[in-house]
Amino acid sequence: MKKYALEFVRRGLIACGLGPIILAILYLILQRHAALEMLSVNQVCVGIFSLAALAFIAGGMNVVYQIERLPLMVAILLHGGVLYISYLGTYLLNGWLEQGTRPMLVFSGIFVIGYLVIWAVIYFITKRNTEKLNKMLQEKQQACDK
Repeated sequence: MKKYALEFVRRGLIACGLGPIILAILYLILQRHAALEMLSVNQVCVGIFSLAALAFIAGGMNVVYQIERLPLMVAILLHGGVLYISYLGTYLLNGWLEQGTRPMLVFSGIFVIGYLVIWAVIYFITKRNTEKLNKMLQEKQQACDK
């Protein structure tokens, strides 16, 4: 388990530097399109720290797929659940999502749909690559049999 914890921290530290960069890009885009005029020092600091923490968690959570005794569906649900809570908390903390039933339902729906689309893409790419490898192995096996 120590191996996975260390890998979580390693991946998290690699990813957490990207959070503030993404936040800066987001703020620049919002400012350019007049959706954001001025931020307080507190807003900037909370944004930087919360996005660094979010990126750390998101980067580190990929380690669940390395835990061999963890069934894939459990890993997916654990990964998705932790990401959902992390994103929701970050959005609420920064005031990017209004508190209330409707905004939370919209956010939840978008998150679930986005997560499912990403997993569908990963599934189909993996399936295609596996089929290619199996075909290559069959061809090599047939060539060896001759």
